[in-house]
Amino acid sequence: MHQIIKDANSRMDKTIEALRAELAKVRTGKATTALLDSVKVDYYGAMTPINQVGNITVLDPHTLSITPWDKSMVQVIDRAILEANLGFNPISDGTNLKIPIPALTEERRKDFVKLAKKFGEESKVAIRNIRRDANEHLKREEKNKKISEDELKHSEDEVQKFTDQHIKQIDEILKHKEKEIMEV
Repeated sequence: MHQIIKDANSRMDKTIEALRAELAKVRTGKATTALLDSVKVDYYGAMTPINQVGNITVLDPHTLSITPWDKSMVQVIDRAILEANLGFNPISDGTNLKIPIPALTEERRKDFVKLAKKFGEESKVAIRNIRRDANEHLKREEKNKKISEDELKHSEDEVQKFTDQHIKQIDEILKHKEKEIMEV
């Protein structure tokens, strides 16, 4: 019984972490290395994440810098960023790349808020599915006479408490992200 609840809580925590990772990729108008997480570079025949072929740093709130470990990779990285269709135009000085992060329009900001809310809704659905799975497990345990009806009721209440906490946490994360996106 405790293992089922512990497992459900752990899965809910992982859902929150997945939401944070998704939201980190949503642009806020500020430079962050997470903006390039989805970019893969053809590194001598192997598609490699961009952060494994060079050092990515934030120069200022509107500029990223990439210093490739292998100077011959500058053009390849440049092309990979352009092909990733992120709306960035890297500037190369031969050894480094600077990526100016364009300011977001009001319409674009609203689109990103909608996207963030969509990720939040998907996470809430995942949390509720985890709750349903845990409750079904608990009911099966009670049906098999491994736990009593009172223990079932108590356990379901505990699962609901965890569900409510995680839903509230998602709402707080979304509120913070929306504020961050809409900030000019």
